[in-house]
Amino acid sequence: MVTVQTMPRAFDILKSSSGDYSYKHSILLTDEPKLETDPVQKVTYDIDPKAVWNDGTPITSTDFKYTWDQIANGADVYDKTGYDLIAKVDDTDKAKAVVTFSEGKTYGDWKGLFTGNYGIFPSHLLQGKDRNAEMKDGYKFSGGPWVLDGWAKTDNVTLVPNPKYWGTKPNLDKVIFKVQANTSAEFTAFTSNQVSAIYPQPQLDAVDKINAGLPGTKKDITAETGNFEALWLNNAVAPFDDVAVRKAVAYAVDRAAIVQRLFGPLGVKAPLNDLNATVVSRFTDPQAFSKYKLDLGMVDKTLTGAGWAKGSDGIYAKDGKKLAFKVRTTAGNKRRETTQQILQTQFKAAGMEMTVDNLAAGDLFGKALPVGDFQAAIYAQVLTTLSASTCNLFCTKNSNDIGKKGGNNYTRTRIPALDEQLLKMDGELDESALKTQGKAASKIAADNLISLPIDPLPSIFLWSNKITGPLSDNALLGPFWNMNLWGVTS
Repeated sequence: MVTVQTMPRAFDILKSSSGDYSYKHSILLTDEPKLETDPVQKVTYDIDPKAVWNDGTPITSTDFKYTWDQIANGADVYDKTGYDLIAKVDDTDKAKAVVTFSEGKTYGDWKGLFTGNYGIFPSHLLQGKDRNAEMKDGYKFSGGPWVLDGWAKTDNVTLVPNPKYWGTKPNLDKVIFKVQANTSAEFTAFTSNQVSAIYPQPQLDAVDKINAGLPGTKKDITAETGNFEALWLNNAVAPFDDVAVRKAVAYAVDRAAIVQRLFGPLGVKAPLNDLNATVVSRFTDPQAFSKYKLDLGMVDKTLTGAGWAKGSDGIYAKDGKKLAFKVRTTAGNKRRETTQQILQTQFKAAGMEMTVDNLAAGDLFGKALPVGDFQAAIYAQVLTTLSASTCNLFCTKNSNDIGKKGGNNYTRTRIPALDEQLLKMDGELDESALKTQGKAASKIAADNLISLPIDPLPSIFLWSNKITGPLSDNALLGPFWNMNLWGVTS
């Protein structure tokens, strides 16, 4: 949230009149960057001479160069995708950043660079310093409409207008974001007028409260998001190193019933049928996994065909080992815990033994998942750009052996045919070809049941009638993306 308000970026991600999201060059640039492809891919960004940091220092091509170097060559960087393909950034002309990709390499989502997760960093303040140390407890620099004025960890974040911002300056004098312990606390603060807007997780109690009615409130609820949840299967450990077991799991689950239970009252009733977010579905096959519906006959056919047999206790077994596994998720997340309960019942009916082994979020994402210490897990993936390629999640090069960190391919998916399509998608500059590759990748993922998509994880944005302006949720930038245009009535 703070990054969107304070970090300058090359592109905004906006909803078009057709309903699709697309890139539009931001106020940082004077025009659309110039793309060249011969003899190598090269992108030239013309920086608006009015663009400055909040200390008055111009935003220059050196900031682009520093940002690239930090992401491509820095340690413990979450995602280097695209930046690792850049050969150099020419900052000779401070008003013109020239980004040249390595020979033989192209990157289709180049508009997502210097945008997405990172934006652009101020080289004049961070060069030669430990960037993480400088920023981890907050930072005072800004190239956006707002400046971080205060951060009390676990309690609140305060933003104030950036007086040096060259675009439309904020109407509000200050915005305070309160950190709440859970969804219930969020709603209590909202209904008691302690806060004027909330962006709660779609937990069951949130759904109940919305349906009960919230007077004096407006809302934006949508399943067209950059988020998606799945039952993620570790392809490198038993029993999910067996594709037959993975497929049997898919036929054992009534995903429609799960989605109806979780989100039906919000109008979201259909399960997700691709391992990608709905916001990029035009580039993939959003129905690739639709063949996997509850079918106990197919469970039996699939398992017995692979040498499994149902025991007297009703549980399948092979070579003396029961078809038993643990599913992990974030402890205390009631929605995901409810999903686990439903799955446990469905798996038992299908002859599988599932147990729950949940962890605190920090332990799940910081320790267990990166080293492959799980059999199956429920969590969400969140897009920050419009890249339809999921190579960062499923390419072999982004995985490591069990017990070792390295890459975001936590499921240890290693399928050469899938690698081929995803790597093509990463480098594809032609939209028509990208769609062909995306559909092929979706089919391969479904045919191998690498993991099981569950839901599109709808977003909920609620605000008081006293807030004025063009309020709406942005699928990738969030609901506060245009907060500089908001106002309040007395």
